[in-house]
Amino acid sequence: MRLDKFIANVTDWSRAEAKKILKEGRVTVAGKTVTDARLDVPEDAEVAIDQQLLRSAQPRYFMLHKPEGYISATKDRQHLTVMDLFDEDNLDKLHIAGRLDIDTTGLVLVTDDGSWSHRITSPHSGCKKTYWLETADPISNSMIENLSIGIKLDGEKRPTKPAAIELLDEHTARMTITEGKYHQVKRMWAAVGNHVDKLHRESIGGIVLDEDLQAGEYRKLTVEEINRL
Repeated sequence: MRLDKFIANVTDWSRAEAKKILKEGRVTVAGKTVTDARLDVPEDAEVAIDQQLLRSAQPRYFMLHKPEGYISATKDRQHLTVMDLFDEDNLDKLHIAGRLDIDTTGLVLVTDDGSWSHRITSPHSGCKKTYWLETADPISNSMIENLSIGIKLDGEKRPTKPAAIELLDEHTARMTITEGKYHQVKRMWAAVGNHVDKLHRESIGGIVLDEDLQAGEYRKLTVEEINRL
């Protein structure tokens, strides 16, 4: 990777600004001053500006415990967004891999690796998402049966793929789906005559929300977690 691009990727500097500070002799690579913006450096290079070491240019992966009241967007004029919970540089380069409604809590994955997040969001990936939910009315066997074979949603040409339902008590269940249609879980339950009062995502593709994370907290994914997708 070109050095000016490396600097732009991991800081708020543009590539033009990176070239300027390089010419000023403010950049070091592995402790040596470098002025050539075209220098090829690895993603884990030790690059510093004014003796302040920059992070590597390797992709970033985070899990967030989303609280209620935050929308899954990078920017919004009316609401707080999940990105407001992050204290990281270059937030504009991060994106959300799998959104949640404003009143839904639980696991949200955030990254700057587009190909990795595509494996979560692609309708053809079959990536499993598991939710805990609470319904307004008791959950009947017929509701479970209909959801388990797939159900036609308003505005959709094809029925949903089968969902796996684990009944916990008459008002709560654990549900696993392999799609990501708009408001899918709530719409599926509405289609069988029930209403989801509470919804919490527990896992995505084998990545399970860390039980030590409080609502609003986040952490980096481990290498093992990243590789699960």
